[in-house]
Amino acid sequence: MILKINKAVKFVCAIVFLAVGVSCNTAQNEHHEGEVFRYNEAANISTLDPAFAKDLRTIWATNQLFNGLVQLDAQLEVQPDIAQSWELSNEGMTYTFYLRSDVKFHEHTLFGAGKTRKVVASDFVYSFQRLLDPKVASPGKWVLDYVDNFNAENDTTLVIHLKQAFPPFLRLMSMKYCAVVPKEAIDYFKDDFRSNPIGTGPFYFKLWVENTKLIFRKNKNYHERDVQGNQLPYVEAVAISFLPDKQTEFLQFIQGNLDFLNSIDASYKDDLLTLEGKLTERYASQINMVSGPYLNTEYLGVYLDAAVPEIQSVKIRKALNYGFDKEKMILYLRNGIGFPAVNGFIPKGMPSFNEMKGYDYQPEKAKRLIDAYVEATGDKEPSVTISTNSQYLDLCEYIQREMGKVGLKVRIDVMPPSTLRQTKVTGKLSIFRGSWVADYPDAENYLFIFHSKNFSPNGPNYTHYSNAKFDQMFEKAVRTVDKIERQLLYQKMDSLVMSTAPVIPLYYDEVVRFTQKNISGLGINPINHLDLKRVKKRQ
Repeated sequence: MILKINKAVKFVCAIVFLAVGVSCNTAQNEHHEGEVFRYNEAANISTLDPAFAKDLRTIWATNQLFNGLVQLDAQLEVQPDIAQSWELSNEGMTYTFYLRSDVKFHEHTLFGAGKTRKVVASDFVYSFQRLLDPKVASPGKWVLDYVDNFNAENDTTLVIHLKQAFPPFLRLMSMKYCAVVPKEAIDYFKDDFRSNPIGTGPFYFKLWVENTKLIFRKNKNYHERDVQGNQLPYVEAVAISFLPDKQTEFLQFIQGNLDFLNSIDASYKDDLLTLEGKLTERYASQINMVSGPYLNTEYLGVYLDAAVPEIQSVKIRKALNYGFDKEKMILYLRNGIGFPAVNGFIPKGMPSFNEMKGYDYQPEKAKRLIDAYVEATGDKEPSVTISTNSQYLDLCEYIQREMGKVGLKVRIDVMPPSTLRQTKVTGKLSIFRGSWVADYPDAENYLFIFHSKNFSPNGPNYTHYSNAKFDQMFEKAVRTVDKIERQLLYQKMDSLVMSTAPVIPLYYDEVVRFTQKNISGLGINPINHLDLKRVKKRQ
């Protein structure tokens, strides 16, 4: 096993040497190893085309290569990117973006003698048209659902008209789907643009040996600078490996062959972290750890249309919320990573997170609710079935044990992730384990899954929750431009959903990042996007 790993590492080093001018054994080259930021992507990347950046691993890679009109900072506030400023008019329905005039596409012979050219407003018109093109079949075309039309008034002015006011729109524009791409490259490479990306980002594409190594190099024409006026990025290159085994990835990180490790896997969590979620003594002096809220709510969803008496009972659904200790679950099953979901469905880290008193651990109350159900129905052995995949079996078994103590029998049905997704959509599961990760940082992204117009299988309302008051507030909120008023509406909607318990929130997830001691500037954010333009690596 060690021999195989060493061979893989040597092969990776050879590729890095050829592509970046970096040797694993010497610092005599033009760019030494200390200027390369290295991380592993255990899941394969299938494309570098931002129009198909639908998962985190692709978003991470394309974020280094492409820019859009705006970007989000670590606090999820909208900041300028290629658009240096913008105006909002027509009661929140017309956005006018004023573009920088110094942004250039990465150098390439496609651009002729100059080998590059400036980005102009018509490039965004083309990129949005491509996103909407049925022949392209981008999974991200939905981000323009609220757009009526768009046009370039001149090279530096882009106007977007919406069908109705939609305050989260700017945050949608920060998604990689909306990045600008050059028509020349799409026309030339066609479908092969996926492996020949040309963007405007802090790094440009150098080499991709699929399933083995991906190399980006520093874009010396990049338009952003730090507060001291120094041009970004700092490091000379980014090297991404594709070791599929998480234990091997961990060993490579501990041996210093990777600069960054994202999240934590069950195969090594007890070796790396204490029960309280701190670095063990063995690693505390060797690596750095940083954590923060992640916009992901892990939960149990209840299909309210299921022909199961227990499912139809709000008493049983509330008992499931009260009947197990979420703090203990986080401590012992997740090594303290995450926050007990004792508030609403909107997670920590979201600006409109609801501090309401939700369902904390009250086993006596859970037992009273179950006893009341038994008395009302005559069913002396109430039971429910939770469907999950193997990754979350330990959590479901914990819930099973705890609910058994208060009088509710829980069966567990373990199935492959793909089967779980399919059967959940078609309403074949009475209770299912789910997670909801924010595509963009606005609570509308969480609450729209309870809107009655979004019933599955045609939408993501997998619980088939329906409430006329909720729908009315939702439709008002998505048109409300005032930020404070909109957040108050979101919080009221969150409380209304939880009052009848169509979901049992388990925990609000947490971003956990580990880096070598010589890495700085990586930062962290609640949507877990990877921004490498301010990363520094000391020798």
